[in-house]
Amino acid sequence: MAATAHVPPSPAGLRRIVAASLIGTTVEWYDFFLYGSAAALVFNKLFFPDSDPLVGTLLSFLTYAVGFAARPVGALVFGHYGDRLGRKKLLVLSLLMMGGATFAIGLLPTHATVGSAAPLLLTLLRLVQGFALGGEWGGAVLLVSEHGDARRRGFWASWPQTGAPAGQLLATGVLAALTATLPDGAFVSWGWRIPFLLSGVLVLLGLWIRLSVDESPVFKAALAQATARKGREPAAERLPLVAVLRYHWRDVLIAMGARMAENISYYVITAFVLVYATEHSGLSQQTALNAVLIASALHFAVIPAWGALSDRVGRRPVYLVGALGVAAWAFPFFALVDSGNFGLLLLAVTVGLVFHGAMYAPQAAFFAEMFATRMRYSGASIGAQFSSLAAGAPAPLIATALLADYDSPTPIALYVIAAAVLTLIALYAAKETRQRDLSAIEPEAVDNASAVSGTR
Repeated sequence: MAATAHVPPSPAGLRRIVAASLIGTTVEWYDFFLYGSAAALVFNKLFFPDSDPLVGTLLSFLTYAVGFAARPVGALVFGHYGDRLGRKKLLVLSLLMMGGATFAIGLLPTHATVGSAAPLLLTLLRLVQGFALGGEWGGAVLLVSEHGDARRRGFWASWPQTGAPAGQLLATGVLAALTATLPDGAFVSWGWRIPFLLSGVLVLLGLWIRLSVDESPVFKAALAQATARKGREPAAERLPLVAVLRYHWRDVLIAMGARMAENISYYVITAFVLVYATEHSGLSQQTALNAVLIASALHFAVIPAWGALSDRVGRRPVYLVGALGVAAWAFPFFALVDSGNFGLLLLAVTVGLVFHGAMYAPQAAFFAEMFATRMRYSGASIGAQFSSLAAGAPAPLIATALLADYDSPTPIALYVIAAAVLTLIALYAAKETRQRDLSAIEPEAVDNASAVSGTR
């Protein structure tokens, strides 16, 4: 039975769907990045006060990395139920979990109040954040990818990706405003809590918009088709993870490899740079935050442009430009930061994020186009989030440790270049997916491997 083609929504309907995904991902990334910025600026003092400054920063980033460890678990759980129950329900749940954990961090007692219980509670809430984010990304990009048509999928699917720089922009902007207006003592004492508590308001806004959109038509059509074929319920894939590993294991590995340069470069450019600029280059916290703030705004602007370009020339060529770019920029990046000049620091972060955007923008459509509908949430989420264990999770930690051991940016630059090499290998192994019909990837039967491989 041929897959039933769905009718794309009206332009206004598609914009509403994009807005729902964008606002939700912005809120979730705001929560996630807020923690990263706070880890670099104040958590070492509040939750690990007995350590020297650099070791305290390392411990703070370790709790930051714990959130990444929970992301693959979130990808498995949310992917499983997202492929069985639909995209929308799981996206609402992920938003509530992330927002609740972030709000609770704003209420946490510090080490001075409850001792070692403080970092333990912080780590627990970070695990909840990571678990929720592990399920958020796949559902948000699929909701848009599966509503739109193939011709402009790269452009529309790139908008949920702008939630990352938007969240970074919002989190960094709030912190920058607070550090600029509050004395250092007040910010460390209570001011850092304000942006975490603001998350509650943002979650309500995101929830209101996210509840207003419809379920993915591609998912509903695939479910109806499977029901008619099997003649029984449930017609959804019983174990999407097993199906992914059986039919799409190669695509999972490609997605994981493609994420290496994108994930590592991003956290070096936006999180570790706050440590490097202040501890090694002698710049103030405010200066470093302002640079990331402005660069994040430009990052937001270029992502849809890269996504649109991927609709014209393909996902792989645009992704390739980004991977080669971050590799070539690794050494100039640190040289510019070391100048101690704000303009050059801003140039370093901005160019780095422009190259990152060339990988991040087509990633949503690229990964969605790799997998069959009834295992797409699981496949895209697993490919994206399992790589975070080896990429984004330890990136600030590794970079900080290399700086402590060598007191030089050279090993860190080589680390970024090595990640880019892994991504280039993955892109070489990948096949172009531009304008692939998402409905046509659905196999005739889940136990017929040739039906999947034939779409490649």
